[in-house]
Amino acid sequence: MSGMILAGVLIAVVGCGSSDNGSGATTTTTGATNQPAAGGKISLTGAGSTFVNPAMLKWVDEYKKSNPNIDINYQSVGSGAGIAQYTQGTVDFGATDAPVPDKDLGTMPPTIQVPVVAGPDVIVYNVPGVTNLKLSSGAIAGIFLGKIKTWNDPAIAADNAGAKLPSTAISVAHRSDGSGTTFIFTNYLSAVNADWKNGPGAGKTVDWPVGTGGKGNDEVAGIVQKTQGGIGYTELTYAIKNGLTYAQVKNASGEFITASPESTAIAANGAIEALKKDIRTPIVNSSVKGAYPICGFTYILVAKTPKDAAKSKALIDFLNWDLDSGQALLGDLKYAALPKELVDLNKTALSQVSSGN
Repeated sequence: MSGMILAGVLIAVVGCGSSDNGSGATTTTTGATNQPAAGGKISLTGAGSTFVNPAMLKWVDEYKKSNPNIDINYQSVGSGAGIAQYTQGTVDFGATDAPVPDKDLGTMPPTIQVPVVAGPDVIVYNVPGVTNLKLSSGAIAGIFLGKIKTWNDPAIAADNAGAKLPSTAISVAHRSDGSGTTFIFTNYLSAVNADWKNGPGAGKTVDWPVGTGGKGNDEVAGIVQKTQGGIGYTELTYAIKNGLTYAQVKNASGEFITASPESTAIAANGAIEALKKDIRTPIVNSSVKGAYPICGFTYILVAKTPKDAAKSKALIDFLNWDLDSGQALLGDLKYAALPKELVDLNKTALSQVSSGN
């Protein structure tokens, strides 16, 4: 990740754009703590991360109950599409699990990006009779590099004594679209495996050595669900929604950890000092005991000098609500609430948005 950011806040050149979650789903709702001067409604549009979509659905639904004059439409189209739409100016805010690096900031108008949720990527699999699979970083990298080809491979069996692992061929599923979920997962693989780091590397899109692509978390989950011997990666909520089994993953402390809000929060809290220096710091492969190793943030992209003062106020009010009341709604959706110090950094960042023209 790039650049040290004053007070942990990234302010850079970014434009307006939108994104897609692979399911093409949109959410329209109303909610804002400010009332339009003329008594009418204000409409906000956002697009991007599929990873954050379950949280966004919940937030806009709850927010509209007390703020009926603000319409919020979020398009879950994927981080890559969200950044593109934000940059093009077709949406009021973008959402991405891959923070914008310095090299891309110069192509955009001045932007603030703030993390609003932390959540885990899970390794979902479909192996009948195997319900408590444990995977090391070496086994995960070997599978997604195409080097481990069957479920009874010694690299998997070594951590699963007593499990009846079949000789079934492994069938990999991965994202085909520009994806923040992929960004988190490939950052993890790059952190734990030199062959991956020097090969496919980390990014919203990579050249996958093996596997079948699916658009959005839902499609990847669907591919695994219908493929015996299948394996893939999704955000935790999508795994639960689709009834998929997911593996425990060995962390840098040598513990096999189940993805949960608690184990994600441990990773986020363990990185707080680094996040104060650069809000884009990844939290994968944490060395803190109890931390789940494959997790990250979703960042909201906001124009620092908006053209519409009323829209800007409505958006900032909504985001501040997300950072306060909205965090309490995340546990049931299997996200981790942000550390208080990170919430404070975000509020400081949002306070720098101008009142508009």
